[in-house]
Amino acid sequence: MIQLGIDVGKSKIDLCLRPDGPEGRRKTKVLPNGPDVAVKVLEWLTKQKISGTDVQVVMEPTGTYHEYLAYGLHEHGVRVVIASPARVRAFAHGMGILTKNDTVDADVLARYGALRQPDAWQPPSPAIRELKALLSRRDALVRDVGREQNLLEKLLSSRRSQLVEASVRKILHALNDELQAVQKLIDDHINTHPGLKRDMKYLTSVTGIGPATGSTMLAVLRGNHFSNAEQAASWVGVVPREKRSGSSVRGRSRMSKNGPPEVRAKLYMAAMTAIKHNPYLKGFYERLIGAGKAKMSALGGVMRKLVHICYGVLMKQQTYDENYVAAA
Repeated sequence: MIQLGIDVGKSKIDLCLRPDGPEGRRKTKVLPNGPDVAVKVLEWLTKQKISGTDVQVVMEPTGTYHEYLAYGLHEHGVRVVIASPARVRAFAHGMGILTKNDTVDADVLARYGALRQPDAWQPPSPAIRELKALLSRRDALVRDVGREQNLLEKLLSSRRSQLVEASVRKILHALNDELQAVQKLIDDHINTHPGLKRDMKYLTSVTGIGPATGSTMLAVLRGNHFSNAEQAASWVGVVPREKRSGSSVRGRSRMSKNGPPEVRAKLYMAAMTAIKHNPYLKGFYERLIGAGKAKMSALGGVMRKLVHICYGVLMKQQTYDENYVAAA
């Protein structure tokens, strides 16, 4: 297939077309980003006498700015790849490409598509897309509540202005009300979709996984196409990254942290609960500590196990069985 790398920005996209392979000639173009961006890309390809079905488009996720392009191209039958930024950057370094700008990034993406042959992106279902949007809103409100709560605590420990305190309390009250309303929307959304409701039941049957982590893992595992549990753990960023070489380099293994930090934050809290109330994971944690692992490293291991267990209960469509996991 012909490779088209696209670097996506808020207001524009940079295209790099490689019609003759990764080392052949290239064609570049800059287009405005917006609701009709996919149509503009296809029109430009037509001018190059190239059909959209003959092209593989490679881009990176950029918050929400890539969505018009990715969904629009997919709906027109174009093969779309949404590549991991960390992997693309490592690929660029391996190719000796150290310069980083929009044009170079688009070219790197085109080469990455040709030489690495990544899997095509499959968009999540509308129900999962809506769930992700609601969860994102919930997380934003939680951050806002935390910020205002910290401000109130500082005010209460000082010679505060009564007017400022009243303002903070007013905002906190409004934020908490809105947080409850959004949480209800999340619960209603899950309950009105039988598949999501069933999956949520399986996830929250895992000791340590509560509603907040369960809904987040539901969006992660149903919003991506993982072929196995290890792939899911790698995407979340909870796999260990070893640092050893020869006889002199003996660095401590650390969590890769490649994926979204908000998912890992919830898994961390779930792991803290699991090592207290889940006998299997408590025993696993204690064995890691006994083997000389640092507490944070052992907690990382529990987080990884939780991802594996969540993946397992969804794929097998069954509730968590503590005895089955312990025997496995």
